Amino acid sequence: MSTTPFSTRVPAGILGAAFVLLWSTGYPAARIALDHFAPFTLLVARFGGAGLIYAALALSRGAAWPRGRAALHSAVVGSLSLALQFGALYLAVVLGVNVGMIALVIGTMPIVTALMGMLFGEEVRPLQWLGFAFGFGGVALAVGEGIGPVNGAAPLAYLAVLIGLLAISAGTLYQKRLGSDVDLRSGLALQHLVAALLLLPLAVHEGFRFDAAVTSLASLGWVIAINSISAFGLFFVLLRRGAVSQVAALFFLMPPVTALIDYLVLGDRLTVLKVAGIAAAAFGVYLATRPHHRGAVASTTARPARHPALSAPPSAIPRSCPEPCK
Repeated sequence: MSTTPFSTRVPAGILGAAFVLLWSTGYPAARIALDHFAPFTLLVARFGGAGLIYAALALSRGAAWPRGRAALHSAVVGSLSLALQFGALYLAVVLGVNVGMIALVIGTMPIVTALMGMLFGEEVRPLQWLGFAFGFGGVALAVGEGIGPVNGAAPLAYLAVLIGLLAISAGTLYQKRLGSDVDLRSGLALQHLVAALLLLPLAVHEGFRFDAAVTSLASLGWVIAINSISAFGLFFVLLRRGAVSQVAALFFLMPPVTALIDYLVLGDRLTVLKVAGIAAAAFGVYLATRPHHRGAVASTTARPARHPALSAPPSAIPRSCPEPCK
């Protein structure tokens, strides 16, 4: 199903900026929510709530639901990008991995996604690689001060971070290639509900621990409405409209923008290194997402083609009878 008319009218730059801002709010919101929820309980509540809202939107509008292979593709995306990515990263946090280290590793996601995409014929231009270098440099500057000394986290914890990185990279590429040709509402409903079901046993093991406080409910509402409903909806639209490497490059902006949000909302320090990281990541994303013009000017000044029949309109075909034969 095609992208909604509204999303096709809005410039990709505006959609991308809104996506980065909304997605980045998820980090401070999750920090607040995890003070009141056990991690997998929070994920099940978030994905289950978002899945039910998306399902209600799909049913109220009579949207077509994915069937057969399309349903399977949506389920795979939900398993990778939601259940496996967030489940692995939350496990790493529980096992003691520094949050700054996690942000730095996940900051390589655009590079890993581009390398995976090249295996399937995705084009990555030299200017994009330069943008990736600036982008990752910006991530490193933004989160570097938050990376403390290794505190004895088990190897399993760091393996979980690597699994989370591979999950979001593979899920992004898979959705672009096989999981975008469905209705946004029903497709994301299926993705989120599958993720909630997969993580449900872990939440049961935790005993569904949470505090029934106003702050906990407000933070849960935020991660559902803003991060799962709005941000993932924009991510779906952006992947449908653009090249996977260009959309993935936006993730370079997540740690620097999150640092800015933490400064404005949580009162964290905004240091010179963080500001430099924001600038470097923004420049990297600019380079990595510039449109590729395939020599439109050169085509008008190049030497004549060697095979005119392949590059110019065909000459009139000789008639087999005089006019007015048709």
